[in-house]
Amino acid sequence: MENFFESREEASLAAAARIVAALARRLAVQPKTSMVVTGGSSPGQCYAALAKTDLEWDRVQLLLSDERWVPPTHADSNEKMLRAELLVDNAAEADLLPLYAPDTSVAERSATLNDSIATLNIPFACSLLGMGDDGHIASLFPDLQDLDSYLEVDSSTFFVPIETVASPHARISLTGSALTRSDEILLLFFGDDKRAVYEQAKTSSTEFPVSRLLFQKRAPVHVFWAP
Repeated sequence: MENFFESREEASLAAAARIVAALARRLAVQPKTSMVVTGGSSPGQCYAALAKTDLEWDRVQLLLSDERWVPPTHADSNEKMLRAELLVDNAAEADLLPLYAPDTSVAERSATLNDSIATLNIPFACSLLGMGDDGHIASLFPDLQDLDSYLEVDSSTFFVPIETVASPHARISLTGSALTRSDEILLLFFGDDKRAVYEQAKTSSTEFPVSRLLFQKRAPVHVFWAP
């Protein structure tokens, strides 16, 4: 479903409302639920709205779609951004599973998280994702050697270590298999350049990493865009 808005605030508030509805549906039938959240600058207004929402946040688990391999005090940390913009006000009681861990490698952490995936409430109520100018989602960039396997929705691997020329930092990322184990996916992005990438991505399942997300059949994708 495509939702195009005139302003970024409208798009952000609409996405926040859909997320709240998805979480509420799961919380109505189970003790806890979980959702995937994204880094970057696009979700800021969405997170601000969510943080003020009256919801039983202590029953919600949050999992970042990806993370740079830097400590949560680092300026480039998605966890740092999330704690400042979402895990405040009413949402301060939500439970965040950090992707970064000190005194270990990205590969070791990915393996550890894959082994402990049973601690999460899956399927996720929803996955909130952004999109890069190159059509990447999470940290699944077009230049990755094993991109096809990382985007495979039937893979048993949920977390992978990432090395890419697009980033000065090593990263850890959820795979396509993990991202699509959701009741629904919300794709939130802004600007005419990204809109052009999205329109092109719809034409072929192999055009961009985001194309695989749009063409998969496991989880419906709801697009939220504004100029």
